Formats: sequence, C-alpha cells, structure tokens
Amino acid sequence: MSTAQPPRTLRDPGECINFCLQKLGRHIVVGAPLGLGKPNHLLNEFYARARAEPDLQLHIFTALSLDPPWPGEGLQRRFLEPFLERHFGDYPRLNYLVDLRRDSVPDNVTISEFYFRSGAWLGNTHMQRHYVSSNYTHVARDMQARNVNVLVQMVGIHPERPGYFSLSCNPDVTLELAERMTGRPLVRIAQVNPELPYMEGDAEVPESFFDLVLKDCPQPLFGVPRMPVSDADFMIGLYASTLIRDHGTLQLGIGSLGDAVAFLAGLRQTDNEQYLELFRAAEGETRIPHDTLAQWGGLGPFDKGLYAASEMFMDGFVHLYDVGILKRKVYDHVGLQKQLNDGTIEERLKADSIEQLWRHGTLPRRLDPDTLDVFLYYGVLAEGSTLDGEEFLLCADGTRIPNDFDEQTHRQALAQHGLGARLRNGSLLHAAFFLGSGWMYQRLNDMDRVERRQFQMTRVARINQLYRNEALDRLQRLHARCINTTMKATLLGSAVSDQLENGLVVSGVGGQYNFVAMAHALDQSRSVLMLRSHRLGPAGEQSNIVWEYPHETIPRHLRDIFITEYGVADLRGSSDEETIQRLLCITDSRWQEPLRRSATQAGKLDPGWQIPCAFRNNSPERVREALAPFRERGLIRDYPNGSDFTHTEQHLARALGYLKESTRTRAGKIRLVVRALGPGGRTSRGFEGEIERMKLTDVKNLKNRLERRMLILALQASSSTR
Repeated sequence: MSTAQPPRTLRDPGECINFCLQKLGRHIVVGAPLGLGKPNHLLNEFYARARAEPDLQLHIFTALSLDPPWPGEGLQRRFLEPFLERHFGDYPRLNYLVDLRRDSVPDNVTISEFYFRSGAWLGNTHMQRHYVSSNYTHVARDMQARNVNVLVQMVGIHPERPGYFSLSCNPDVTLELAERMTGRPLVRIAQVNPELPYMEGDAEVPESFFDLVLKDCPQPLFGVPRMPVSDADFMIGLYASTLIRDHGTLQLGIGSLGDAVAFLAGLRQTDNEQYLELFRAAEGETRIPHDTLAQWGGLGPFDKGLYAASEMFMDGFVHLYDVGILKRKVYDHVGLQKQLNDGTIEERLKADSIEQLWRHGTLPRRLDPDTLDVFLYYGVLAEGSTLDGEEFLLCADGTRIPNDFDEQTHRQALAQHGLGARLRNGSLLHAAFFLGSGWMYQRLNDMDRVERRQFQMTRVARINQLYRNEALDRLQRLHARCINTTMKATLLGSAVSDQLENGLVVSGVGGQYNFVAMAHALDQSRSVLMLRSHRLGPAGEQSNIVWEYPHETIPRHLRDIFITEYGVADLRGSSDEETIQRLLCITDSRWQEPLRRSATQAGKLDPGWQIPCAFRNNSPERVREALAPFRERGLIRDYPNGSDFTHTEQHLARALGYLKESTRTRAGKIRLVVRALGPGGRTSRGFEGEIERMKLTDVKNLKNRLERRMLILALQASSSTR
C-alpha cells in the first residue's frame, strides 16, 4: 500500500490500528520480524483490540518472540527478580506470550511462528498446532501465501540521515516481503526506536517505504543474557576453532557453543602458545583426524583474517573483530573481488594497479557515468574525479586524460593522477538479522558511521543461499565454515535439530538446511555441526548420538563434520560403515557398546570392529580433568566473553544449576534435603555475599531455613568443582 508519499506520523498505537481496520476490514494478518525488531507496543495494541472485539480476526505471523524469563518460585525467584529488574527494566512484555502461557488466547486470534525460542513451547498446543515449518529463505513467500496485510517493524534513526529509516536488526524478510506484496494490500508501519543501531546499506530505506510511523513509544532493546559455557562446550568450541581456515569465511550461531568457538578462536589469535597447550591437553592430535586438520583447518593465528557471512550477527563476531580476526574485507564487485582473491591487486592500491585492472577486464576501455560512480565508491579512483563530456576524465588535480584506456599512456596518466590510495566501502560481515547482549548493541552504537558500515545487514535470501548473485558469493565466501548446533545425530550421519520424535517442535529449521547445503556447494567449504554427546532428561542421562530417530532436519546424504566434546568426525564422502565408526569414536563411552551392537545387528558394521583404545574413555570426567588446569589459572572461565551477572550472581547461578540437576528426580530431592539438614548445610562461612544477595541472611520460617541450607550445600558443591 506504501507509495512515495511521506508516511503519516502518529503517537498513539491505537490510531495505527484504527487506520488498518479502516483500510483492510476485520481480518488482519500481521507480519512481524523475527527476534529483536518486533514493535511490542503495536503488537500489544493489535492483540488488545482483538481480545476486546471477538468479530476481529487477528493472525500474527512471526518467529522467535522474545520474552524476559519468568521468575518462578523459591530460590529461583529470589535469584531472578533483582536481575530481571536490573537487566530488562521496563521492557514491555508481549501480551500474547502472557496469554499463551495461561492458555487463554481467544479463539479469534492465531499466533504462528516459523522458529521458536528453543524448547519454549514444547507443551503449548496453540503454538504446536500453528507452527509453520519453513526454511528462512521461504518465509517471505509463505507470508505472501497467508495474505499478510500489515507489516510492522521497529526502525532506527540517525541525525545525519534525515528522510531515511534503518531496518537495523531485521532487513531479513521485510525487503523481500515488500517486493512480493507490490500491488496487493499491505499497510507498513514503523515504530521508531532511537536505541537501535543505525545500519546502512541494504538495511536503509526511505521514510516513504512505510505508510505510518509511530513515535514516542520507547522500547528498551532486548539484551539476551550471556549464559555460562560448560566444560563440554569449551571442548567442542576448541575442536571447532581448529577447523576455521585463515583467509576464510565464518557462519556462527548464538548460544554458549557459539560463544565458546568465538572465545577459542580469539585465544588462537591472541595467545597462540596457550592455545596450543590447551589443544595438546585436549588430545587434539588424536581426536581430530590429521588429514582433516591439515587440509581444512589450522592452529596458527589468523594472518589474513576472516569475513563473516552469517544468517545471524551475534556477540561472538564483535569479539572476533575486536581481537583482529574479523578483518578480511569483501567488495560487492565481481571484478575487484576476483582480483583481490588472486592477488593481482591489493586493498592498498599501487602504481601498477590500474594496469592490472585493465589486463583483467575490470577497467573498461571507456568510463561511463555509472562505472565512474562505482570506481569512486570503491576508492579505485580518487575523490573529485569527473567525466568531462564523453571524451575526457578530469582528475581531482586538474589533469585531463582521454577517456580511452586501451592506450597505455592514458593508463599511465590515470595511475599517476587519478588512482585512489586504497579500496574502501568493503564489508567485514553480511548478516540477515542480529540479536545479542546489551553490550553488543552499545558497541555498535558507539561506532562511527564509517566503522559501522563494515557490518552490513541485508536480506536473508542473499545470505542463506547462492541464487541471487552466485558469481559474487562464490568469490566472497572463500573457505567457508558453516558452524551450527544440532540436538542429535544418528549413527548414519543425519542430524536432528528442530523436533522431537513425537512431532513436538523444539525450535525450527531456520537456516540450518540452507547452510549445510551451501557448504557442500561452495568449493573448499565445510558444514560443521556441533552437539553435546549426551543430555540429562526426565528419564536420566541419554546419548545424543543414536542408532535411529523418526525425524531428521539434515539428511544423511548431506553429512559432513560432526563435533562433540570427544572429538571430530569427518564424514564427507565416507561409507556407511566408516560413518558409524567415526561417530562411535566421538560418542560418550557409556553408550558406545549398545550403539555398536545395534549397527552390527543391522548389518552395517563388521562384527569384529572394536572401539579404538584412544576413544574408550570418553567421559565427562576426562573432559573436566583436561580443562581443570586452565580453569585454575583463569584461562577458561564460565563467562569467557563477559557476563551480565555480577561476580556473586555467577556463583549463585552455578549453585542453582547444581540444585536443578540434583533434584530432577524424587529420590534426588530426598537425598539433597537429608544432606541439607545435616552439618554440611549449616555453615555459610565464605558465602555471606551470596546469602545476602538471596535475602536469606535472617530467616525465620522452616521453608526459608531449608532453602538457605540447600543453597549453602549447593554453593559448597559447585565451588569445589571449579
């Protein structure tokens, strides 16, 4: 519905809803961005109106609805309430999430997401029934098919860019959806948020892109709390960091595993001696196939650096930038990028650069206005160069050069008088959306425009596939490592990342399938799927590597590299038997033999094959012992990239984690209570700060006394393991 007319500015969300109802009638389908870019005030007003008016049909199509944690009860509430107040402040909760938790969404409202916050909606029938399974690259198409008629988006503003908005964290689907809906009813509403980092490039749109602009509705940015990194995560991150190739490309996801990869890649760069010591302690020479490491990875610092092409831009990439790893710039020009790759030109332009550009066809015989603008934009020609008619190029120093560069003397004159000092407007990162901590948002806001422009936000159709500009993408995405997380792997090499065996959705496919397939399509590139070898569930501990599973996210014909805390399994081109053998070597030893028997009984494994001796002690204790010296010296720590918790809160978080694991079963709860009532739960010496933070210093009733004792016991136990 948007035209070139300036948008109408409003200050009341209710007026926006009135406008939509007047234009569109009583059936509203709202498309909202994934994650951070949701305008909560607008969504809450749409939802409130639908709750009050049963004849209004409302469908909200989105993903990853962010919700501050609920404090819960008991010790959890004592810990979380002060933190939530400090960290989230007056962040406006999405009211449809509140009702979803209460199972009280009215019948005239449907909430559909194509990607859930991991595990958030396993028991919710509304969300499970209305989940839309879609590749991220297909979401705009699927929104179009569902007749989305309202597009809402939080946008950034900048005093130096009057007349423009930035789609900032979420140009991912918005740009393509707007194109697809041309000529069809679509009211576009922007909610201005001055706190959003102002990202330029593809993320910048004219104000006329929108029909309505909502101002004066402040919404703090949702900062994802940084979570602790476990021993298993550190070991997985270490192995993954060895497979990243210098002068390459990185894709990485959010969470503690992504944090571990970023931290350990940073250690490889900034303190290579300690990195190599850690690698040896982790038995990396044994647990990473030598040929895989030699051909695809490396252990040395990143001399040329990395470029990032990642669906998600998260904290880890800022850390990689800060330590000098994210420094390989790419340019959205096929000729320039090709010559940078083959070394015929460098970013710092030299006397022979013009000659090399001509020899390789990047510099045409004649410059036209468009080509001149491109060369000025990328810094090939010095600022101030203009065309003097069609026959001459006028350089900034006043030199007139005939516009015919097949003549060597003209090229020499151009090199002397018109050549720029170095290429500019290169990109260190392309991403479709960003989501991270408050530290990350502030870091982006603190950058000046030139520095921030190195981080380019664009549509997901460009990032997650090769179909839009394949020649350029192949030139930019050298030695790509697409590093993602999965929940389970089968012994035949398929991956389970989004759904349980009973059909309940844990998260979603998102872009994982695209990145795995793209890693196979790109030369010298690999897909790396990280998974913890086991998990603690309601029925006790269980292996995350299984013989079979009724659902798969990544089929086994796309198997590539899997990593657990016990090593690396390189499966590309392997037979079924080789795949089984390599995955058994990175399986926790408690489940190796039953899995080996299953494979043997199925006729997929030689009955005489045995687990190699080096992999028969795959245990959490082995991992803990290998990392213990590095924890003691402070090299390995729970929050390697910074924490949103105070030092005292970090101790408490560890203790509460211990309590949670110890009380999963009824028997475990009883054992812990008995221990807490004994002498061990009475002495709080050394934990006075933690007890005070939890307001358990002076307790009177029996319930609170028991909580205090259990907390003391947990603090003692969790402190002794660090």
